[in-house]
Amino acid sequence: MSSNAPRLTALDAVHRSAGATMTDFAGWDMPLRYGSERDEHLAVRTRAGLFDLSHMGEITVTGPQAAALLNHALVGNIASVGVGRARYTMICREDGGILDDLIVYRLAENEYMVVANASNAQVVLDALTERAAGFDALVRDDRDAYALIAVQGPESPGILKSLTDADLDGLKYYAGLPGTVAGVPALIARTGYTGEDGFELFVAPSDAEKLWQALTDAGAPVGLVPCGLSCRDTLRLEAGMPLYGHELTTSLTPFDAGLGRVVKFEKEGDFVGRAALQEAASRAEENPPRVLVGLVAEGRRVPRAGFSVVADGKVIGEVTSGAPSPTLGKPIAMAYVDAAHAAPGTAGVGVDIRGSHEPYEVVALPFYKRQK
Repeated sequence: MSSNAPRLTALDAVHRSAGATMTDFAGWDMPLRYGSERDEHLAVRTRAGLFDLSHMGEITVTGPQAAALLNHALVGNIASVGVGRARYTMICREDGGILDDLIVYRLAENEYMVVANASNAQVVLDALTERAAGFDALVRDDRDAYALIAVQGPESPGILKSLTDADLDGLKYYAGLPGTVAGVPALIARTGYTGEDGFELFVAPSDAEKLWQALTDAGAPVGLVPCGLSCRDTLRLEAGMPLYGHELTTSLTPFDAGLGRVVKFEKEGDFVGRAALQEAASRAEENPPRVLVGLVAEGRRVPRAGFSVVADGKVIGEVTSGAPSPTLGKPIAMAYVDAAHAAPGTAGVGVDIRGSHEPYEVVALPFYKRQK
């Protein structure tokens, strides 16, 4: 088997037997869709969807100085995360450019799990390993130790409750607790990337098929369906959630991306990128960079990443993600635009779609927010 062959998740045979359309994503063979991506999207919004996210990269950091290492290596204040809680954060280069956005779980006093995007897992592992020099902490590549299954949507708490006695009601957003689901030991987390309530289950790869089947059976009466990466993308787009390689890149700092709030200058000690990020913060205050906004089409043509945003015949920005929105019934996009055109309702903004300037309405993100 050549080293270029895509990696397979523990659920590969399940996806194929379910008739999934597979695609190469960040070096992994992943289900793109099982049937209609629109139906999968709407199932998550109204019922529940089941996702294989085993391509995400898990890195465990342990040791007496695990918190100090993560505070040095990442932009967030990881030492202040309570045991059993999680935090959204980023890892940046010395020049402030975003290497990846991450979720960090504090599993125990001196144990953390860092979850990186599939496309950046090796980069993050290498950076953490390098930044660990001088700290009494160990960085461990645990990508092969976990399969990751997510159940998302309004019916997901009921489905999961039927399979576990873990305290799901007490499990807050951005928290995780160890438990048993369908007889399988799991780390049960509640973070999500769809704009809906839902859970992520980190399990041993050897338990993945059993758990997937149990969730499928428990969810069948309430309309749960398996979902691929395609609807995951439209769900996160409607929820205004950034995707690395689109809204986040090494050429942007968190302040350029409108996510400066994740950078914690007040934490103890120095951290990688601090000086560059302080400059970026003051630059953003004096002279706001391009702002990430939502765009809703007035017509039917779908904008795609890289298309120019225009006003008065001039390029004022660029689309980072675009797709038809099943919830809104119209094409939508996220785009970075000049601050002068970023206010919701700004008139005269369009997207250059193959030479034709299609009219778009500028709106605040997210496009979709679930009713609590």
